[in-house]
Amino acid sequence: MQIAIFGRSIEEQSKPKLFQILDYFESRGVSLVWFEPFYRFLKGQLRCSIADAATYSLQTGVPDGCGLLLNLGGDGTFLESLLFVKDRPIPVTGIQFGRLGFLTGVGLEPDFSCLERLITGDYSVEERSVVEVSSPLLPESFFPYALNECAIKRKGPGMMSIGVRLQAGALPTYWADGLIVATPTGSTAYSLSVGGPIVFPSANVLIVAPIAPHNLNMRPIVIPDSEELSVYAQGRAENVVLTLDNRSISIPCGSEINIRKAPFTLHYISLQRQHFISALHEKLLWGFDKRNFGT
Repeated sequence: MQIAIFGRSIEEQSKPKLFQILDYFESRGVSLVWFEPFYRFLKGQLRCSIADAATYSLQTGVPDGCGLLLNLGGDGTFLESLLFVKDRPIPVTGIQFGRLGFLTGVGLEPDFSCLERLITGDYSVEERSVVEVSSPLLPESFFPYALNECAIKRKGPGMMSIGVRLQAGALPTYWADGLIVATPTGSTAYSLSVGGPIVFPSANVLIVAPIAPHNLNMRPIVIPDSEELSVYAQGRAENVVLTLDNRSISIPCGSEINIRKAPFTLHYISLQRQHFISALHEKLLWGFDKRNFGT
């Protein structure tokens, strides 16, 4: 089996964990293909003794012969995996080397059972919705898709007025610092931090959530993902910031951005039957209350 490895960097203290993973894969005859900058970082800056191996880049993407893409990092690293698989059905998972790790669900049990299940294909695949942004202002090199969310945010000190048109009609104008359009996967990320709802990843919806709204009666709204949104923002600054996950560009104020569900999904590897609910309990301490644990 061939597995693609993606990462940005890891800390010195994480080297033993890394070598546990690599040693197990070697013992099982797994061939690894590395993201070339990460491979150079490990061998150079971190001085890891890693055998010579094939590499890939942002330009080439994950080779078609790879059975899956394994991220070594946190959720920010995981989000970048979309750039390397794009619309191909290469399943994606991750091992937590970051802080929160809501998306990176593979653990390192003493018997390496999770790694073994990846090798043998003993897992289910969830199709996670992706959001797509279109505008003639976007440069050709800018990847117009996001797994978590698209956001339009102010660049200057003043608030913005943000208009949103749906196929079903126009929403009232938002007076706010920005606006988020999130997928179900992104409901536990930026959208959640501004008061958006938690949504099951399998739900066919999009979340529209204002950032620091001045009109307090404007709350997040959940819409069918069959809707297409036209969003335009006006403010005092010349530009506003458009972000897709952890990538951003500046666009002229007053520009219209079209947002819709992408025509493809990210194939997310799930190793647990109740992975989403378990992650809510474990990562977000969802419903944590001392009364739930007796006296």
